[in-house]
Amino acid sequence: MVQVSRRQFMQVTGSSLAASSLAVLGFSPSTALAEVRQFKLTAATVTRQTCTYCSVGCGILMYAHSDGVRNAKLGIMHVEGDPDHPVNRGTLCPKGASLMDFVNSPNRLKFPEYRAPGSSEWKRMGWDEALDRIARLLKDDRDANFEAQNAAGQTVNRWLSTGMLAASASSNEAGYITHKVARSWGLLALDNQARV
Repeated sequence: MVQVSRRQFMQVTGSSLAASSLAVLGFSPSTALAEVRQFKLTAATVTRQTCTYCSVGCGILMYAHSDGVRNAKLGIMHVEGDPDHPVNRGTLCPKGASLMDFVNSPNRLKFPEYRAPGSSEWKRMGWDEALDRIARLLKDDRDANFEAQNAAGQTVNRWLSTGMLAASASSNEAGYITHKVARSWGLLALDNQARV
């Protein structure tokens, strides 16, 4: 007769109970170990974007949950350099690599805000209201300060009281359109962040 200690009996009984319970629940070690683990970005939506930090204009890939998973929080979950982008060819500086913190920051402004002259508080406004206000202020200033002719009677068609700073992360085409629009308004003070 085989002598079994209490400890050995508990070990054999416990492991048998655990194995039978897992088998009842459908766990098969051979199937589980043979399964290929899914890559975390497989079900994500990829968006090509330009880094917002400096005037280099590096290309980035932003991955977001979008497969309709119920328990997943919507938002950006991964950022990496775009290997097909001609500027950075997939590399990112430390600031670009930390873009996920910038995008998901609770302090990030997502809506236009307005602070009235003399006020210490910012008031949130809608995008349509903000764009209408900007357009109205530009039109009023241009109407009040546009010079069709200088003191000598020469045609100058200029607007000197307002300037424009263009974004360097834009494409050449967007920069060209911005330049043409600003010049068509008569603006002479036009600069680009890439030159700063």
